[in-house]
Amino acid sequence: MTSVDQGPQEPGANVLGRRRFLGYVLAAPTLVAAAELGLSPRAEAVVPSPGVAELLDLNDLLTEAARPTSNLITVAVNDDGTVSFALPRAEVGQGVTTSTAMLIAEEMGVPVEDVRVTLADARPELLFNQLTGGSNTTISTYAPIRVAAAVAKGRLLRAAAIELGSVVTDLTLKAGVITDLAGRSIGIGALAGKAASTRTEQVPVELKPREQFAVIGKPHNRTDALAAVTGRKKFAMDLDIPGAKPTMVCRPPTINGTVESVANLAEVRTMPGVTDAAVISTGVAVRAETFGQCIDAVRALQVTWNPGTAEGKSDDTVLRELKSAELPLAVPPLTSTVERDFTFYFRGNSALEPNCAVADVRADRAEIWGSLKSPIVARQTIAAKLGLPPGAVTVHVVDGGGSFGRKLFFDAALEAAEISKRFGKPVKLMWHRADDARQGRTHPMATSRVRVGYAGGTVLNYEQRHTSVATDFGHGLGEVLTAMSAQLPVGDFTFAETIFQLTQSMPYDFGVATQLLNETDKGFNTGSMRNIYSPDVTCARELIVDELAARMGKDPYRFRRDFLQDERSRAVLEKVAEAGGWGRKMPAGTAQGIAFHAEYHGVTAALVEIDCRPETVDRPIRDGVAGPRVTKAVFAADVGLAINPRGLEAQMMGGIMDGIALALTSSLHLRDGHFLEASWDNYFYTRQWNTPLELEVIVMPPTTGEPGGAGELGVAASMAAVACAYGRATGTMPTSFPINHGTLGFEPKPTVPPIPQSPTDGLDHAR
Repeated sequence: MTSVDQGPQEPGANVLGRRRFLGYVLAAPTLVAAAELGLSPRAEAVVPSPGVAELLDLNDLLTEAARPTSNLITVAVNDDGTVSFALPRAEVGQGVTTSTAMLIAEEMGVPVEDVRVTLADARPELLFNQLTGGSNTTISTYAPIRVAAAVAKGRLLRAAAIELGSVVTDLTLKAGVITDLAGRSIGIGALAGKAASTRTEQVPVELKPREQFAVIGKPHNRTDALAAVTGRKKFAMDLDIPGAKPTMVCRPPTINGTVESVANLAEVRTMPGVTDAAVISTGVAVRAETFGQCIDAVRALQVTWNPGTAEGKSDDTVLRELKSAELPLAVPPLTSTVERDFTFYFRGNSALEPNCAVADVRADRAEIWGSLKSPIVARQTIAAKLGLPPGAVTVHVVDGGGSFGRKLFFDAALEAAEISKRFGKPVKLMWHRADDARQGRTHPMATSRVRVGYAGGTVLNYEQRHTSVATDFGHGLGEVLTAMSAQLPVGDFTFAETIFQLTQSMPYDFGVATQLLNETDKGFNTGSMRNIYSPDVTCARELIVDELAARMGKDPYRFRRDFLQDERSRAVLEKVAEAGGWGRKMPAGTAQGIAFHAEYHGVTAALVEIDCRPETVDRPIRDGVAGPRVTKAVFAADVGLAINPRGLEAQMMGGIMDGIALALTSSLHLRDGHFLEASWDNYFYTRQWNTPLELEVIVMPPTTGEPGGAGELGVAASMAAVACAYGRATGTMPTSFPINHGTLGFEPKPTVPPIPQSPTDGLDHAR
């Protein structure tokens, strides 16, 4: 398509002009519209000598991969005046169904509450356009959704002009009603059939200019909030699928162990409520009338297990493997240097909702329900495992209760399909909390070695060598070809290195900067936990920045501001320093910390205050030791254009809680091939009692014409700021995370039986 030169182009647009696009009216009984988008011109790098991520980041890659099939995503107008849109992404609590409804409402002139956003089933024809990850949903769907909505609006106006005997330019569409200059009106529902087309037509449209936005950029409550708080919102385990009964799995005591034999399978099948029990690839599956009966049966099973893939390994042995796999730094410069080694232990990747799925597998077809962020490759993989053609497998995407990257993997859906085929009956599979902690996905253990050379007030070079237990990218870009390539012996490293380079950047003017990844040990079930590599990499870097500032006799905030390479970055840093009262006098044992992070076309800064005084008595006690408490957090985020500032604020609050947990409290302890943690009562994610007493999230004014990534953006700067504050409060730079990993504040539950007894005394086990 030829572009008409009408001045600078907004990024991300296949344009006829600054706001003009091509779209389609599709042949359908009622009005259905879609967008046509080609490749977008990439924004020029805003920093000198940019790295890979400054020129093309992971979000750019995902967005460009999605563009060719954007015309397959449609907006439909219904006879009742509502507008329907099947979003080819997953809603896992991040609020994308709300922001999507806002985009449609803005462009069409209908109330947000009249937009019905559902989640699309797996659609293989979308190729790379149905992956939810990399904070990419809003960026990649922003233009296609608006164009399709604008096409629909234009068609409605033309149909109304005929009905009212007016000209299109004399009509306005507001609150779902079209009115002419004489005051005559007609609702869009009455026009849904009249505006439809008997053939597919290509039409040009012009999008609403930003200065006229009445919905985009304004705070809006979540469209599903009422359903969520009243219990009416449906998750996978709430679905009433005919014949689907509760199902659980007896899992091995060590990571990825397999069944050697079962001594009492026949007896377990006769237990109350049990309908089926059988050995499967991941353990022994049990189906019963209730989940309580499933748990009783799992506990009763007498299984002999084969060794797992991490047999005999512990934190110490894995750390030695990582150290031996570290890539070398360059020859030390002749100038002064700062060099540090950092360790980041395994962290759980469980969401609040347990891992679960529903499956109904028949001889000639299968139907799956689950919260899936990569449903296309899930469908393809399940079909292959069942020996069915892909077209015989239907995968329904259900709202999820959290993800943090966990639901990029479809372990539960694949397992449910296997069990349903084995039993010949529908199953409603749910993992136990102990399954999630011990056999679920984890954020890999890693080390990061950093060396910086400097002379006087100049930083000459920056080297970072990040070494990690292998991160599983087996979901690929959401379909089977890249999923397979990501699992090849060589391809998996190439894929991981690509993701690393597309997400890690150097925001400071630190001369020649190199950041390299090496991965080792594939014996663990890992995944891309929220923000992938960035929290660890950024935490190490920002601690080094604090030390550099001290070596040069500079204030940590001013040092960062002086070395940051662009105005957007400096603005968020200045904002948190001002709002958080940087530099105020604080008691000994307490301190402020400040940190910066940029990713996915967004920039963030965090300022926290921490209390590390052991004599402070109003903090909870873990194992007789008072832990550090973040008492204040101020966070500023510039995501370009925030579609829903209220939703963005909530995302950043969640990111702050993640950052506090990663820095201070949350980790998995590996011993003898298994993790000691078995539920949330001994996995110490940030609790209500250790959230900051003062918390402020600042959404910066729009700085670009399009949205940047938000879902993952709040974690890295928060973790780094907490680490820096801890170092300043204690006078010792922390180098091992979380900081309290060495203190085991709980009595480990046994691994046999695999499902431990649940706590019955509430608060005593909430810490």
